[in-house]
Amino acid sequence: MSIHRILIVDDDSLSREFLTEAVNSLGLEAQAVSSADQAVEHLRKTSFDLVLTDLRMPGTDGIELVRNVATEFSDVPTVLVTAHGTIDSAVEAMRQGAVDFLIKPCTPESIEIVIQRIDRSQRLEEENAYLRAEVTGAAEGAEIIGVSDSMQETLESADRIASSKGTVLITGESGTGKERIAHYIHNQSPRREGPFIRVNCAALSEQLLESELFGHERGAFTGAHKMRPGRFELADGGTLLLDEIGEISPNLQSKLLRVLEEEEFERVGGTHTLKVDVRVITSTNRSLPDEVAAGRFREDLYYRLHVLPIHLAPLRERREDIVPLAYHFAGLYATQNGLKSPEFTHSARQRLETWTWPGNVRELENVVQRGVVLQGGRRIDSDHLQFGPAAHTPPAAVHAETGEAIDISAYLANRPIADIEREAILATLESTGGNKSEAARRLGVTARTLSNKMKLWRQMGLVA
Repeated sequence: MSIHRILIVDDDSLSREFLTEAVNSLGLEAQAVSSADQAVEHLRKTSFDLVLTDLRMPGTDGIELVRNVATEFSDVPTVLVTAHGTIDSAVEAMRQGAVDFLIKPCTPESIEIVIQRIDRSQRLEEENAYLRAEVTGAAEGAEIIGVSDSMQETLESADRIASSKGTVLITGESGTGKERIAHYIHNQSPRREGPFIRVNCAALSEQLLESELFGHERGAFTGAHKMRPGRFELADGGTLLLDEIGEISPNLQSKLLRVLEEEEFERVGGTHTLKVDVRVITSTNRSLPDEVAAGRFREDLYYRLHVLPIHLAPLRERREDIVPLAYHFAGLYATQNGLKSPEFTHSARQRLETWTWPGNVRELENVVQRGVVLQGGRRIDSDHLQFGPAAHTPPAAVHAETGEAIDISAYLANRPIADIEREAILATLESTGGNKSEAARRLGVTARTLSNKMKLWRQMGLVA
């Protein structure tokens, strides 16, 4: 429950004492004041999750307080406490911004019912806001296309893992489909009716990421004008995917370890401990054992994440999946653009199957999308497949004497994939003047992946 601290406003001391005891009996914290003016002062100094206010009070009455809270503290819900003879006033208070009302004499049970109702309503609003802003194609995200032995083994592992609550670590190069596998695990699990929430740990600074994960109280930092729940709260009862987990700072690593072990945390700037029931899935394109050895990742957190590991092989190692994936994406984007699903010619399929796919499935999806749109749903030939910048394709072969271009497709088809990949990467590095960051961007991989490959090739004596 996200409501923990309640401000009680009542000019009658006995009523204040009763409401305070009733709230405390529910395991919640209560603070009581005797006037609306005192209530506003407290709200300006301290963060509260709910205001319970009496209707009739000297000076500013309950309805006016409701209006003031709705104006100045819009994230704090108010509940009016009223007698049977003033139901009309309670209705008016709800028009002014109150979310509910209680009839005197209140019981702890009636207070709990109202709090639970508000809590459910807030959770739905928060989840809907998150879903509208961030989640698209959840059903599509769960669809996995793969006929290779490697992919079938991965799906079998995902099916076995789905029924448990253990933490999952999905590893693999960028673009291999780690988020789709996470969606698949969620949709196969007993939590399928709960929320699926994703956080890209690499996209945010440490302070922002901490706030995203755990939420923050109003006034916790500059710009925190209202209380905001974190992704752990939004994912309660469901699944939380922490994408690019290898990017988080040591400070956040220790806080995440605590949440995984104890299933509790505090919002940034808060003192109340919140408990959640969340299944955590993490993913990374880094080698976490290497990060542990380098002192950049906590060893205890790594073992806590590595309970149920899944590794996704790069697309070049499961080439049987390339053409089925191409047809899947062609049908998807043809439907989205109101076009007929196109066929691929034999030469197009051959070119798809012989490309090294440094950007993996994500790159394949982009290539097919361009082909579908540019061809308007007509048959796609090899010439219609654009593999990004010119440096993204192997250098064209030229006859030494005539200067004419040579068709090297057959040559490439009989070359080891590793050799083709190495030559494509070296050609890209040459075209960028040795700029690894730019080469990695063009190839659709991380600079770390590129550096690791170069280091391995030097050790093997394959490059200078």
